[in-house]
Amino acid sequence: MMAMLQDLAGILRRSGATTRVALAVVCGLGIVALAGPWVVAADPYGIDLHHALQGPGWRAPLGTDELGRGILGRLIAGLRLTLALGLASVAIGGSAGLALGLAAAYYPRADQWIMRVLDVVLSFPTILFGLAIVAICGPGAEAVVTSLALSTMPLTARMIRATAGIEMVRDYVEAARSLGMSDRRLMWRHVMPNCLSTLIVFSTLRFGQVVLMGSILSFVGLGTQPPVAELGTMVAEGRNFLFYAPHVAILPALLIFIIVLACNLLGDSLRDVVDRRGS
Repeated sequence: MMAMLQDLAGILRRSGATTRVALAVVCGLGIVALAGPWVVAADPYGIDLHHALQGPGWRAPLGTDELGRGILGRLIAGLRLTLALGLASVAIGGSAGLALGLAAAYYPRADQWIMRVLDVVLSFPTILFGLAIVAICGPGAEAVVTSLALSTMPLTARMIRATAGIEMVRDYVEAARSLGMSDRRLMWRHVMPNCLSTLIVFSTLRFGQVVLMGSILSFVGLGTQPPVAELGTMVAEGRNFLFYAPHVAILPALLIFIIVLACNLLGDSLRDVVDRRGS
């Protein structure tokens, strides 16, 4: 893990401006999401109908929405919630996929059963998961996290299975087995750390996809509901005012685009690190 971080630092020093900008954007968005509510004193839920649908100005730097709520405050709150939902989905789905992928690679008898079940899960689109969960539990943040985690789990498991399968034929695994090391210790103390670099790359790339899918679920009404400030919900609320107040929908949509683009560029850079270590 430390070797990967050292390689990443070296790559970033020699990389172009695109990678550095992507890393700066990701770090900046995280800082804004964490510290924004304390730095910018703007109530994302304060209604003021007398100043509805105003453009950017001194009172509201990014304008107001149809209820007079400041777009800046709502963007910060929406960014925080959107990133939190994405992190929770990737963490839950990635952890479950890691465990299933390691089990499939280590136990050949369980491999076919695990992979077939995951193939069934993978055959359902994320939107269908969202519909099923909303029908059972109702719309909300829980529905978004559950559906995105379920769609992330089989992808992670298949990737970890392939990576762990390569590790299982290496000499250190045979040496550990000959010394009588338990399956659990061998899997989690030796095989799993060698799969983390691949998992980090996949999680970075998947995070951008999860943010986009979560925003889509909220946009179509399967995720968070108004008046909750979430980027996909904000786009859905502002689509009715595109002709005379386009900033209401364009600004949150632009922020979603920036998040996805930055994560994809950073994930590509991390993939270069893993490829150079493997070559």
